[in-house]
Amino acid sequence: METGFLQKDLLDREGPRLLTTHLPIQLFPKSYFTSNAKVIYVIRNPRDVLTSCYHAGKQFHLENISQSFDELFNKFIQDDEPAAYYDWDLRGSVDKICQFLGKKLETEELDSVLLNSSFSVMKDNQMSAQHEITSPADNTIISFLALRKGICEDWKNHFTVAQSETFDKVYQEKMSSLDPALFPWP
Repeated sequence: METGFLQKDLLDREGPRLLTTHLPIQLFPKSYFTSNAKVIYVIRNPRDVLTSCYHAGKQFHLENISQSFDELFNKFIQDDEPAAYYDWDLRGSVDKICQFLGKKLETEELDSVLLNSSFSVMKDNQMSAQHEITSPADNTIISFLALRKGICEDWKNHFTVAQSETFDKVYQEKMSSLDPALFPWP
């Protein structure tokens, strides 16, 4: 949805479609809100997003994100984008998605989805694990692994107590306009 050629491709397709996007919901087309589209909106713990950005910056050696964790933390908490996460229960999530989509999976199909959605299988799959970006510094192609550890809450290994308290305060302020029931944490 982010680019013109993807929008054209989307409009040219018939029947049910599966799309992925990094667009925040505020930038979705207005027609989405009155359509019959079913959307599964996946968002991560912003603390884990910050931790991933830090490690990605170290891996890419990109100027705009290859700074110290403290510098990146300070930049991150000044961002205006709200973010959230939900605890990851793979089987429960697949069951909820199937129910939402009105689909029933046979036992073998469910087992296959669970296996192929596991971190270890996805990390070994080049299509999900290997990505390429163009370096803004010199236009070279940088190849990188997008899957690092496959765990939630790795941020606890990086945040200081002071950073965690600051983050909580800023996060509560930025999320105050949203329904608190959307978030499973205090």
